Formats: sequence, C-alpha cells, structure tokens
Amino acid sequence: MDRPRNFPEASFVDRAATVALRAPARLHLGFLDPAGSLGRSFGSVGLVIGGFETEVEISASPFDRITASGPAAHAEIERAATCVSLLQAHTGRRDPLHLRLLQVLPAHAGFGSGTQLALAIGRAFALWHGVGVPTATLAQWLGRGLRSGIGIAGFDHGGLIVDGGPGENGAPALVLSRIPLPEDWRVLIVQDCAQKGLAGEDEKQRIAGLPPMSQALAADICHQVLMRVLPGAATADFAPFACGVTRIQQVLGEHFASAQGGRAFASESVGCLLGWVLQHRAEHLAAIGQSSWGPTGFAIFPSQARAEAAIDAMLAAGIVAPSLTLRVVSGRNTGATLLDRRLSSPLASTP
Repeated sequence: MDRPRNFPEASFVDRAATVALRAPARLHLGFLDPAGSLGRSFGSVGLVIGGFETEVEISASPFDRITASGPAAHAEIERAATCVSLLQAHTGRRDPLHLRLLQVLPAHAGFGSGTQLALAIGRAFALWHGVGVPTATLAQWLGRGLRSGIGIAGFDHGGLIVDGGPGENGAPALVLSRIPLPEDWRVLIVQDCAQKGLAGEDEKQRIAGLPPMSQALAADICHQVLMRVLPGAATADFAPFACGVTRIQQVLGEHFASAQGGRAFASESVGCLLGWVLQHRAEHLAAIGQSSWGPTGFAIFPSQARAEAAIDAMLAAGIVAPSLTLRVVSGRNTGATLLDRRLSSPLASTP
C-alpha cells in the first residue's frame, strides 16, 4: 500500500456498505515471571475494560485511502497504513479500500492502543475480503503480542485473563485462564494527561537494562494470581482479589522502578493519589496499580457507590492534581464488536 497522503475526512460515506469494528481497551496488571526463571518468559495477567474503545470502518474506494476523525486518530494514520500493507502482503488481497479511523485509544498510556488498533484493522480487513483467519494469526502478521497475550485474548473474549507467555516460535501467548469480572465491580481509571508511557525501542532498552527478577518474587506473583486474584474474581470475593492485585503491583513497581525514574508509578501524581487510597484502605479497600508502563493508574472497587465515595474523599482531601482525569468504568466481559452493514439484515457479532 502506498504511504498515506493527507486526505481530509470524507464528507460522505455510504454507511449501508461498510464493515465497522469496535475494540475495547485493556489494563495490563503485570507480568508473572519477566526473567523466565523456569524457561518461559513473561506470562501476564490483565483485564478488559469498558468506556475506552478503538473504532475503525472499511468501505469500498476507487483507490486506497485512510482518513481519520480528530487529532489523536490522525496521528495513527502511518501506523494504520503499515497494518494495511502487511495484511495485503500476507493475504494477497489488494482490492482498494477506504479505512476510516473513527476513534482510537490514548497512545502510550497503558490501554494497549497499538494492539487494539492493529487487530481492529486486521479483523475488519479480513471480514471485508472474506478471509478466515484467527486473531492470533493476525497478531503475528502485524507484530503484536511479542511479550503479552492479554490484548489479543481480550480482543476476542474480554474478561480477566492470565496468559503463559509467548512461545519460542513467536506464537502469541497461550490463554491459561479467562474469568468474567463480577458485574458490580468498578474500575477507577486515573489518567495523567501530562505524560506518556514508554514504547518502541525505548521500552525495549529499559526492559533490557533491568536486573533479572528473582525466582522467589516471580513465585510470589504467581501465588497471588492463583490463590487470590483468580479465586476472588471467580467467587466475587473482593478482599482477596484486591489484596492480590495490590501485592503484585507492589512487587512489579519495585522491580521496574529503575526504569521509571526510581518510582513505582511512572506519574508521580498518579502514584500520590493511589498511595492515598492504599493508606486509607480501611475505608476505601481497592485493588490499585499501574497498567503496563503507565502513566495510567487504576483502582478497582467492589461497587459504583464505593468508587464514587472514594472519589469524593480524594477531592475533599485535595489530592487530585490538575493533570489527572478520573473516570469510573466497568470491566468488560465481551470482546470486540463487529458490524457488517453489507448484509441485508445487519448483524452485530464478536470475532
């Protein structure tokens, strides 16, 4: 595919002849064994959330074109063009198309924006051309899931997910567990608009520069996941779930601190706010931490009322920095939503 030119947003698109896909955000709650002390590296635990989505749309066109709605989506045009080129090369399907980036996740913020954009384009492209291909294969074609399989599994299924790390042949990580998050639980998303997380070569170099995590600490993380986080979610028993996630984040925060300016949280403001939640856990018990490299932080509460009470207390205490944005969302127990409007009776489905 030719590199994209600066096309303006289309003034008219025939919505009756499009394929659209909406992919959810994920929170990466941590690696199980970054050093691969037993021979298999990484392994991950993560959670798909509502309220944040990537949305793309494909329609016919006399020539290839990519347009975007808004500055954030416009900044992803080059990445989207690369995805389309790779898909054309792997499938041999080069029919011209118009790809529209209607909405994108915040970039380099801990939401899995790159993977969700790539998979959204990949799945929409495959449907448009009638190509049957698993999501894991799309991820391999597009260079996603090199360390974590949470974004790939979350794209398909949603929920609370544990993966066993990528295979030696570069295959995406196997899903070991997938549990629906209890419907009443809520996730407070804490975004710092003044910062961006690590990505690309910078991320690779920071990871390479870290000391190996000890087997004892990796075992602690796995113990928390197996005996607190998963059973807590499966039985809607919030206290052990919260304690397990928070402990995992403490271990990983200390391990990755040297790559984050000596802090457990990339954003000092996010760390201060969530540290306050931890200090007041008697009144506001929550699972707290940072997603991936941040700067986005999270606090998971057992109900909407508990989340709102905590926010009110934070505001009253005057600890919400001006750069922070707070938003309460639900966990999402379903994957991406696909809409093929070319059908005589449009049908929404998941990939």
